[in-house]
Amino acid sequence: MSDNIPFEIQSEIIKRLPVIPLIQFRTVSKPWKSLIDSSPFIKHYSTQNTQKQRLLVTYNDPLDSEKKYVSIADDDTLPHQKLSYSFPLLAKLLQHSSIIGTSHGLVCLYDSDASGKDMAVVCNLSIRKAVGVIVPNLPSGTTYGIVVGFGVCGETNDPKIVKITYVIDRWIDIESVSSIPWQVEVFTLSTGAWRAPYSNSLPSRSFHFNMDSVVIDGVLYWLALDGINTGRGRIYYNLIVTFDLTSEEFGEIHLPDSLANTDDYNLSISKVRKSLVVIKTFMNDEGFGVWVMLDSVPKSFVRIFTIKSPDLSVKGFRKNGELIIESVERHPGQRDSSVLVDFDPDSKDINDFEINASAHSFCVYPHIETLLLLDQPDFVIYDQGKATLQSEELQA
Repeated sequence: MSDNIPFEIQSEIIKRLPVIPLIQFRTVSKPWKSLIDSSPFIKHYSTQNTQKQRLLVTYNDPLDSEKKYVSIADDDTLPHQKLSYSFPLLAKLLQHSSIIGTSHGLVCLYDSDASGKDMAVVCNLSIRKAVGVIVPNLPSGTTYGIVVGFGVCGETNDPKIVKITYVIDRWIDIESVSSIPWQVEVFTLSTGAWRAPYSNSLPSRSFHFNMDSVVIDGVLYWLALDGINTGRGRIYYNLIVTFDLTSEEFGEIHLPDSLANTDDYNLSISKVRKSLVVIKTFMNDEGFGVWVMLDSVPKSFVRIFTIKSPDLSVKGFRKNGELIIESVERHPGQRDSSVLVDFDPDSKDINDFEINASAHSFCVYPHIETLLLLDQPDFVIYDQGKATLQSEELQA
């Protein structure tokens, strides 16, 4: 860019660039690199810049079962604008990682490392940056488990990890146990440490959590299970637990009877546009139903769609509201496979993503490109408030 153009105007032009060219332009000059790498620029870019939505699709390759990651533009060109991703080196420390959440263009993986410590790895796939976070856990073999959620605070752009320790055995009488290590802890990347949440409005100790979660407008949603004592014993019902990533307050959303009283393993949650969605798989794999919460009003769930087919399952939604569906193809005498399609419920049109995968292996997450983590050092792991660089181990 011409030196005759004032740097302030150059800065305004740079702010409007997509992420990939922006990263490349860091090599043009030291002033540009200094600007783009600065925390104020990253925060402003992440807050003000409106990136087009993409879809992060994960699946197992049917030939070698290797996990694949593809980002697809969620627009009229679908599925032709594809980008293949590989996770940053730090993610290789995890044994068998799974994605527990996506938010503001960041992806959070979770599993144990080679030493047996639980660890989350927060990744920016667009710029191949990542940070690791050791998640404090209880000794194995206890009657307690943890659920971990991830999201980015919309006001501060600070990535947060939320950990809840709860009783696994749903038949234990919570009131009769005097020493339950039930607790909620929050990790913030800005401090690099775990702490108690700001708010004292914590969820009930009797809740049993599902790892299935989604972030919508700065609120983290989990599926959960609770029970009430009756003359016939303890009766369980499904509900949704919320966590505001700014105020750090918990809340509850009660479901209609058709969802509250079904087996918890038949439910999953997602989002369409900015609305919470609950997906119910019918008994004996006879299809699924889709419920959406209207106007963010609890218990205002309306069933908007039903498909009765044992070979179809909902994996997510496009930004225009179309369903993304995995279709299993049966091959007698061979391994079954799957394809991914999007379905317009109004026109009944079907659009193939042109990806073949092992059966039941597709996962789909809404995704945008972001600069978050650009100002973080490479190969850093946070453990008990201390940051340790792992570059030598990873590059060996």
